[in-house]
Amino acid sequence: MEVTLLGTGDTTGTPTPGCACDTCDRARELGVERTRFSVHVHDEDTGESLLVDASPDFRTQMLDRDVALPDEVLVTHVHFDHLDGLGNAYRLLADVPVHAADERDPETGESVAGTVARKYDYLDAVTADPRTPLEPFEACGFEVTLVPVDHPPLVCYGVAVEDPETGAKLSITGDTTWAIPEASREVLRDADLLLADGIVPASLSEHHPLGGRHEDDRGVPRTFGDKHMTIEGARAMVDELDADRGRVVHTAHYTPPEVAFADDVAVDGERHVL
Repeated sequence: MEVTLLGTGDTTGTPTPGCACDTCDRARELGVERTRFSVHVHDEDTGESLLVDASPDFRTQMLDRDVALPDEVLVTHVHFDHLDGLGNAYRLLADVPVHAADERDPETGESVAGTVARKYDYLDAVTADPRTPLEPFEACGFEVTLVPVDHPPLVCYGVAVEDPETGAKLSITGDTTWAIPEASREVLRDADLLLADGIVPASLSEHHPLGGRHEDDRGVPRTFGDKHMTIEGARAMVDELDADRGRVVHTAHYTPPEVAFADDVAVDGERHVL
């Protein structure tokens, strides 16, 4: 299993257009980016590739990282930075199944799979494939399981991707607070690589209208507001789930540069062979 981190940023990415903050300036100096979130998972045995989340930066990500176009796609939730890259299926992809949860979202009135089907009904290449959370299914030679996480007000899912031949395992928390249900944690546990959502350091929680939540024993918030983990929370989740390796992803440019470019905070283009 070869995992390429195509996009490791939040909704605006880093550098953010028009921004001259210290972190965006430092990213330009280093020549690194955090585009909108997307992960490419290649199965060397079958030659197939699974794309986890379809970033609006799809085109440049594919060109910059020189990876194969996906044979199948999985969408974790319907925020535009994880979904709207599906429009790139036009003239690029053929008969691509898009796996997504079949649970009805009380906020939108439809499931993630239903939203995919409705928004992209004009694209013959895209076929929404409803999947039941916590029930494994096969995709690109992998065993894949969607797991519910906590990203209000919408339903959102993490995912575990396992190679049945080698036992290699990738886990992705999805966009979430610390309050991942225990059943989901069990599925994500013991990964060779865990990609954990950490948007900003806990110290910035004081600037959020809702503050920070899910404090650890030292009083450090592991949730920023009500949608994402803090970077400290992401690191704690790596430990909590006994991952061999962990990378902090979905990090915002508000993160000060001394934290934003720490060794365990991912940038675009990283490749991990599991």
